[in-house]
Amino acid sequence: MPREYPIEVTRNIGIIAHIDAGKTTVTEGVLFNTGMIHKIGAVHEGETTTDWMEQERERGITITAAAVTCYWAPKFIKLAGDVKHKINIIDTPGHVDFTVEVERSLRVLDGAVTVFDGKMGVEPQSETVWRQADKYNVPRICFINKINQTGGDFYKSLDSILKRLSPNAFPIVLPIGFEKEICGVVDLINMKAYTYKDFTDKEFTVGEVPADMLEKAKEYRHKLLEKVVESDDVLMEKYLGGQELTEQEFLMAIRKSVQSGKFFPVMGGDGRGIIVQTLLDAVVNFLPNPLDRGSVKGHDIKTGADMERKPSDDEPFTALAFKIATDPFVGRLCFFRVYAGKLEAGSYVLNARTGDKERVGRIVRMRADERDEVKEVFAGDICALVGPKNTFTGDTLCDVEKPIQLETIKFADPVISMSIEPKTKADQEKMGIALQKLGEEDPTFHIKGDEETQQTIISGMGELHLEIIVDRMKREFKVEANVGKPEVAYKETIKNTAEAESKYIRQSGGKGQYGHVYLRIEPLERGKGYEFVDEIVGGVIPKEFIKPVDKGIQESAANGVIAGYPLVDFKIALYDGSYHDVDSSEMAFKIAASKGLQEVVKRATPIILEPIMKVEVITPETNMGDVIGDLNSKRAQINEMTDRLHLKVIDAFVPLSEMFGYATALRSMTQGQASYTMEFDHYAEVPKNVAEKIIESRAGINVRKGM
Repeated sequence: MPREYPIEVTRNIGIIAHIDAGKTTVTEGVLFNTGMIHKIGAVHEGETTTDWMEQERERGITITAAAVTCYWAPKFIKLAGDVKHKINIIDTPGHVDFTVEVERSLRVLDGAVTVFDGKMGVEPQSETVWRQADKYNVPRICFINKINQTGGDFYKSLDSILKRLSPNAFPIVLPIGFEKEICGVVDLINMKAYTYKDFTDKEFTVGEVPADMLEKAKEYRHKLLEKVVESDDVLMEKYLGGQELTEQEFLMAIRKSVQSGKFFPVMGGDGRGIIVQTLLDAVVNFLPNPLDRGSVKGHDIKTGADMERKPSDDEPFTALAFKIATDPFVGRLCFFRVYAGKLEAGSYVLNARTGDKERVGRIVRMRADERDEVKEVFAGDICALVGPKNTFTGDTLCDVEKPIQLETIKFADPVISMSIEPKTKADQEKMGIALQKLGEEDPTFHIKGDEETQQTIISGMGELHLEIIVDRMKREFKVEANVGKPEVAYKETIKNTAEAESKYIRQSGGKGQYGHVYLRIEPLERGKGYEFVDEIVGGVIPKEFIKPVDKGIQESAANGVIAGYPLVDFKIALYDGSYHDVDSSEMAFKIAASKGLQEVVKRATPIILEPIMKVEVITPETNMGDVIGDLNSKRAQINEMTDRLHLKVIDAFVPLSEMFGYATALRSMTQGQASYTMEFDHYAEVPKNVAEKIIESRAGINVRKGM
């Protein structure tokens, strides 16, 4: 079966933004203007296409990334010709608790539209998603939404983008009018005005630039030209020589600059309306197709040698699984991005991580929660497999005969935990199944059992994250559960280097046990995790006992040393020891290593780490003193205080442990006029007096566990 749309006219893009900036509304505008829907749904009324979950429609927020496909032939910018393009769109959540959806989406996308609230400019999660896009080198277009509403300001928002995100952002259109009077844009490339009477119009009126905007438009066009010719030496020379660039050359210069990551076009308007047509033109003309992004790199699963696959249907099949979902009608769904080759329903693929073959049953193209079955997918496609059993987020799916391992996706560790128990015995088995499925869907949602209390502990990225998980269990899996109070996910680490000896000797008549190790520990940078080094020479410890030593250290580290929290960010070397010809065993060395870790950590100045949140509070000036005083009482580090319209913005770092119940407290002290956002930023050492209280509170638990 031949492909319907060539790879050159395929675009894989994401819509990313801070919560409430209007991502889902812009997506609705795109679907409406491309003819995929016949009415723009309102988020607050639960009518939107991509917010299909019950919780999303009730709360008016996006929780899970939704994939949709639409088609667009350029109307105004014709660099890409006027052929119809296929645009695969992923609408991502804006709330920081669901940042996993943004992370894994950006990993497989070729471009993105970053949406900003024109009344607020750059907000905290705007910065987070921008950094995530930087991490994966994803070219972006900026769309300043809501500038037609009271308080909306294109130029103030532009200024915040330039100051807080990148000096390489610049408008390619300017709005005509201000706030509710906005009626179109001036295109700085062809110096034409595109106007409308109502944002719901189907067609623009094309005319000359308004006289009162002509000088401003010329000035901005001149600055735009200077920015984009930098990426092309020939055009730079022509421009500096005083020659006028043709419209095609101007467009090509923008395209090259965008795709090199050196330029971010800025547009603006009402995301519900006709202005989205200019955004669609920019998407198909400036954002890359899979060919522009080039080959995907990986390695041979047997030799580790570097490999790459070109974005071509003729290459061996290569894809990355980036999302697992549980569909109430078809069961387990695995979303994947095809980087090379093609795949037919009924064939087989290899999971590079497990080495297992999986049969390809049904392949579907998603339209939010609806599915269109397809028989074959090609390079550049984003689709979903129905029912794969052992495929998880980050797995590489590839040709059985020509395997390749792509780089997987790494996710942040959870920062908050709570206990959960089934309400009845009937709920017990169902809860286990529900948690397993939800854990498969979300790599930032962790589940573990507490052997002493017989409780299940669930961990996630925030209170809302866990609240949604518990709500989904109830609605989708019919499980009733009791939950405990949220708890902070503390960690332990060390500050110094130390050494220790550990022996495990046991004689019990017959064969005894003998393990003897010398360990050296040293701290690593925050976030570096764990590193084991084998420094044994001369066979003083046989090779078969080295892995048990490593395993014993890791198992012991998982339960910590001073307060029972996981020990992280350390390097440990096994540099000496001894063994017994008869009595030594893997178990003896594992126990010796476990005891040795406990001893060496105590000598290395162990400390407790706590998650520190980046908090932004927006408050009326009259309440600023109370808000700052309250933050200071929470061990906050105030970083900056700025103005945003008629409000004050306070940026601070605050320990997560101090932020429980903050929403209620903030409402109370400001009569409901202030708001705040919070996201995880880093781990930091807990002050000594706080650490002592934490250790004391954990003492009873650790005694019961025999630690």
